[in-house]
Amino acid sequence: MAASELYTKYARVWIPNPEEVWRSAELTKDYKQGDTALYLQLEDGTDLEYKLDPKTKALPHLRNPDILVGENDLTALSYLHEPAVLHNLKVRFIDSKLIYTYCDERNQSIIVSGESGAGKTVSAKYAMRYFATVSGSASEANVEEKVLASNPIMEAIGNAKTTRNDNSSRFGKYIEIGFDKRYHIIGANMRTYLLEKSRVVFQADEERNYHIFYQLCASSHLPEFKTLKLSSANEFHYTKQGRNPVIDGVDDAKEMLTTRNAFTLLGINESYQMGLFQVLAAILHLGNVEVKDRDADSSNIPPNNGHLSVFCDLLGVAYQDMAHWLCHKKLKTASETYIKPVPKLQAMNSRDALAKHIYAKLFNWIVEHVNKALHSSVKQHSFIGVLDIYGFETFEINSFEQFCINYANEKLQQQFNMVSFLFLAVLHILYCSAYF
Repeated sequence: MAASELYTKYARVWIPNPEEVWRSAELTKDYKQGDTALYLQLEDGTDLEYKLDPKTKALPHLRNPDILVGENDLTALSYLHEPAVLHNLKVRFIDSKLIYTYCDERNQSIIVSGESGAGKTVSAKYAMRYFATVSGSASEANVEEKVLASNPIMEAIGNAKTTRNDNSSRFGKYIEIGFDKRYHIIGANMRTYLLEKSRVVFQADEERNYHIFYQLCASSHLPEFKTLKLSSANEFHYTKQGRNPVIDGVDDAKEMLTTRNAFTLLGINESYQMGLFQVLAAILHLGNVEVKDRDADSSNIPPNNGHLSVFCDLLGVAYQDMAHWLCHKKLKTASETYIKPVPKLQAMNSRDALAKHIYAKLFNWIVEHVNKALHSSVKQHSFIGVLDIYGFETFEINSFEQFCINYANEKLQQQFNMVSFLFLAVLHILYCSAYF
């Protein structure tokens, strides 16, 4: 359709404005091909001669009919451009108090990004809570509660206090929420990315290890935890390095109850839970195992080390084997195998590497069992994904994991920019094709 057929008297347009960004105006005279200006009247009655760019002759964006304003589906708008989208969202959010809007009836994902402490994890939880509230479930089992119960579990084992955020996600998480044809939630599936394993054995000043360790220590007085031989978090090397094991306003003992209830809701029974807590307690005891110098090239762990004894009892391994292999390594050649002692620093690194490996395996086991609890045998019709990634941070000394986190954020931002510019380019092409 030619532009002269669209830009006629009484047609409404959006013109740029430095204060309001976009301002509505109405044509008081028909536009003809070759005109250098449009004659408009603003909503306050002011007449305006709107000069067209002499090079591009670009015409202002057309405004949608009033009957379409307030649509919950943006693709239903006759004109889909920046001022139309912003105005539609303003009408829905401010005037009508309708805070949710959708675009296209297809599988889609919500990407929650930003620097550490920006509120990504909370935003992702709100999005999941909204889906669970409005959809209802397709089965007798309360699927929405199970989906939401994954949050306290994953926060306990994957979140920690940093200098920027008291509840910082130290891993990436993508949850795909499945719906049936009636758009009822039928289940979910979670994928995780790049757990910050180094936090298990080291925390910077004013930071904490993963929440679950402090929840466990705060609950050490409970009768069922007596065999774990735990005490205050200040007594363990892996939880005291940040020198600030308390989060203001957070009761770790109460948080432990929430975590345990979430485990129960997802079908991880008391027996399995105690198994998990035994492994976690063993990691704390392992961090307190002292390695002594024997000479410059070798080290040893003295007999009857209390923490190593508890570690071995909790995990069912032999004390002598652990004491030996923490201080030795095996070398294989084409024809022979050598057992070589290692110096104290290398033995301590081996101890920490073992702790990180055990925690990573435990983390993956929990994710696997959460997914089993959220799995549905009902055929999935569509899904909405929620991606909550780790925040961008810069420290005086960045770990390799933090480097990977920052790189992932940079690549995600690059992808977002590419998609956004492509979308705007398509809109521009559609906009131009309407006139010529």
